Amino acid sequence: MVRAKLLSGLFLTVIVAVSTLLSGCENNLKDLQKISAAEVNKPIQRFTDVDVVYSDSAKVKAHMTAPLMLDYTPAKDNDNKKKDTTKPYTEMPKGVKITFYDDSLHQTCTLTADYGIRKTADKVIEMHKNVVGTNVKGETFHSDELIWDENSRQIHSSKPVHVRMTDGSLLDGLDFVSDEGLTHWKFGQATGEIHVDSKDVPTTGQ
Repeated sequence: MVRAKLLSGLFLTVIVAVSTLLSGCENNLKDLQKISAAEVNKPIQRFTDVDVVYSDSAKVKAHMTAPLMLDYTPAKDNDNKKKDTTKPYTEMPKGVKITFYDDSLHQTCTLTADYGIRKTADKVIEMHKNVVGTNVKGETFHSDELIWDENSRQIHSSKPVHVRMTDGSLLDGLDFVSDEGLTHWKFGQATGEIHVDSKDVPTTGQ
């Protein structure tokens, strides 16, 4: 009986020890996974006082500046193949400004935002947080998001956009689409206050 109790005690001790060891392994695995995820999310390169010129057919179409840019382009191995399938992107976490030009190098509009991200493969720059656009007419565009598509040469957003025109008219709408100069723009749906010159208002006859 004494021996049986002793063996039972030893068996319990072994069970507890193995459980503790497995628990420790699980915790270590989770820690390693967190570290691995953190390493993957680390930028490959950091650039300060960024100044980038975008051109098309040797013509300057846009000029981007940012105090900080983080490059998340995946590294390549010795065979010049990417180590992972993560799509490359660059991030501007401390603000970004883009100035657009027409074919004659005349400035057409500017966009500023607190945060920007460029998806390299898709050739789009998403601007978020306090986004403000201004065109040469003096019209201003405010939103939490405006996206510049380099391929279509359009600026668009599915988020609400507030527009103030030079005559004081105000528009708020969704499904905003514009050329990249913010010259010809439209909403899918919008409401607002439109100022109309009294000369353009038809009068009833006497």
